Amino acid sequence: MTGDNAPKIECISAITLATHDMARAVAFYCALGFDFSYGGAASSFTSFHVGNGHLNLITAPKDQHWGQWGRFIIYVSDVDAMYDRALANGLHPEFQPRDAPWGERYFHIKDPDGHELSFAKLLR
Repeated sequence: MTGDNAPKIECISAITLATHDMARAVAFYCALGFDFSYGGAASSFTSFHVGNGHLNLITAPKDQHWGQWGRFIIYVSDVDAMYDRALANGLHPEFQPRDAPWGERYFHIKDPDGHELSFAKLLR
């Protein structure tokens, strides 16, 4: 569809990631400071607030596998403080925060199921 009457994509409401171990995944996201909304370690579905949207976790069967799927990027107020928080909670980011030529400061970290997250902030 084109034209003024065409619907516009407004935002991403949520992203849902599969996990083989909900308790382990919930502990990881809580350690990073995600704001818990629903579910929990013993649930098959858990949700965290992320700004105006949500990060959801769903339990997948042990025989279900996923390959390299990409990454999702989460803007934070302080990339270096988020990196320090990850380290303080025994997590292992892939590299120290760095400034990118496209104008963001960022670092990557994988969750226990191999999903890659990028924490970033625009450089101004």
